[in-house]
Amino acid sequence: MLVLWCPDWPAVAAAAVAGEPVGRPAAVFSANRVVACTAVARGYGVRRKMRRREAQSCCPELAVFGEDDGRDARLFESVAQAVEELAVGVEVVRPGIVAVPVDGAAGYFGGEHGLLERLVDEVSVAAGVECQVGVADGLFAATLAARRSTLVAPGETADFLAPLPIRELDQPEAGRTELVTLLRQLGLRTLGAFAALDESDVSARFGMEGILAHRLARGRSERPPLRRRPPPELSLVKAFDPPIDRVDAAAFVAKGLGERFHADLAAHGLACTRLGIYATTETGEQLGRVWRCAEPLTPLGVADRVRWQFEGWLKVRDTSARPRSGVVRLRLEPEETVEGRSLQLGLWQAGAAGGLRPCTEDDGLAGERAGRALVRVQGLLGPESVFTAVLDGGRDPDERVRLVPWGDRREKSLLANANWAGRLPSPSPATVFTRPVPAEVLDEDGRAVEITVRRRVTAAPFLVSFEGGEPREVLSWAGPWLVGVRAGAGHARSGTRIRLQVLLADGNDAEEAVLLRFERHKNPMWTLEGKYD
Repeated sequence: MLVLWCPDWPAVAAAAVAGEPVGRPAAVFSANRVVACTAVARGYGVRRKMRRREAQSCCPELAVFGEDDGRDARLFESVAQAVEELAVGVEVVRPGIVAVPVDGAAGYFGGEHGLLERLVDEVSVAAGVECQVGVADGLFAATLAARRSTLVAPGETADFLAPLPIRELDQPEAGRTELVTLLRQLGLRTLGAFAALDESDVSARFGMEGILAHRLARGRSERPPLRRRPPPELSLVKAFDPPIDRVDAAAFVAKGLGERFHADLAAHGLACTRLGIYATTETGEQLGRVWRCAEPLTPLGVADRVRWQFEGWLKVRDTSARPRSGVVRLRLEPEETVEGRSLQLGLWQAGAAGGLRPCTEDDGLAGERAGRALVRVQGLLGPESVFTAVLDGGRDPDERVRLVPWGDRREKSLLANANWAGRLPSPSPATVFTRPVPAEVLDEDGRAVEITVRRRVTAAPFLVSFEGGEPREVLSWAGPWLVGVRAGAGHARSGTRIRLQVLLADGNDAEEAVLLRFERHKNPMWTLEGKYD
């Protein structure tokens, strides 16, 4: 794979649109932080993620621009067209990066070196921008090679990646910031160190996200090489009357097309990773571009790429390259697909205050879909039919979870952070029973085990059974712990609950940890309160 990279493209595009001279330092900001800056700005000390005030203090002459994906895509169309003059199969990864299969074009120009030289010259002349080119096995490695202007020989990709820093996994739109941070905290500083881990260990600790990153670190492709070719009926064709000749009209249409295109693929258990966008104008011109994506496209991702492509077609700087009439027909073609499980989305997210919270609008597509589904259930069954959990104050696991109707404010009570004497320490049981499950605890001689008023067991637990089931051997136990208020002088108040943690044999050398509760009433009894994973 050959990748052509235009360094600092958002800043370069913004400066070009504003007519700023090439030598003036410039930076693009989002949420008051630098997301891209020119080489001249970096010479003054400006860096990505730097606050605006800090960046301007480093470089008072800094030209400041806002983030604009449409602008970046529109200007990058001239670069893509320049590459297309020399090679077929051009795929836009994102504005600033294009990928090309290297074999055919390299043979035509007498080898990879000849092709690279021609590409750099063509882009410089036709688009007026500087670029770097790299070749390696796979898109990820080729992108890193382009940043270093390196040609990696076939089969040597893993050796090329090994010494590179682990932060290279956190590419734009990859969403691996948390994973990379965790890997660094674990002492993994290079891609080679991460690649040396066993894949089964990576899967057990980091899940599917870790497996994908591990494949990249080892020099493998982002996905297995065999891809399903989608059936023809999955192509989405839309006719326009009147023709579309404005970007705002295209943006309006793109949202609906993205949702429909994604839904059609999902109905077949598929998701798109390479999107072909093809258009026919009123005068019969044929326009086309393929967008490659590292991750399966969401409806918003499809809509964005359609909008960006229309920006490139309708507002390209070279007026002779613009279509002579409006677009009357648009076809979205899933050039490459993966199984739908690649788009498995979570319904719940970790809350900032602990516990679980439902996805919100800030969580993107997953939150939007979850919210719509829950509101629909409320419409069918009533407002008291859907609840979310709030981790509140209390001593028992079941007491600490308070259910709040969907849509109501999820606030903790005033006693949430109180000093709850006797609260069960972390970790809490994975399963908590809402109704008492009778239990029987016996010692080695078959006598019932009880707990005295001084909170001491009458004998070591040896066998435990639940609801009259088969007795199970106790491998180890801990406790007892008082749940409640001391009555004084080391005695527990009558009726106070006392807990015992027990590790039970579960057959085939398996083990199971449970939480037992003993209550001192007229008839003392044991119950099963919860089970640990």
